[in-house]
Amino acid sequence: MEQIDLTTGSLNLSQLQNIFRIIPQEFDFIDEKDIIRWYSNNSERIFDREPSALNKHVLDVHPSKSADRIIKLLDQMHNGTVNEQVMVIPAKGKQIQISFYAVKDENEKYLGCIEVTQDVSHLVGKTKLGHMADLIKKRFSKGSS
Repeated sequence: MEQIDLTTGSLNLSQLQNIFRIIPQEFDFIDEKDIIRWYSNNSERIFDREPSALNKHVLDVHPSKSADRIIKLLDQMHNGTVNEQVMVIPAKGKQIQISFYAVKDENEKYLGCIEVTQDVSHLVGKTKLGHMADLIKKRFSKGSS
């Protein structure tokens, strides 16, 4: 199988596909014309993607209520004023972190962006005190059984 040479090593296509299959985050690559060119597909996907999403404008596969925010963000990424944006939104009964990262070549030419989505429900609202309280509760619940 042909190797894909990367800056820090090489992988074959099967290895690369299976890496993205097991990573619980979902990835969507949106090119410099705001067209979806690739997405990861794993069992942990929060927002379903079908092959029919490929080669469509990013606004065609996102809810219309987010269109204004997406347009603004992509404009900022195109003109270089923003290189990343991270937000947490409630969706599907979970707290979902959606991160956008501008993808640029070595000359800072904008190539597109990667959208990374993951469930962070287990992290949201937790402080050191909150984590300590959870540990104490677990300790006492084990001791009382």
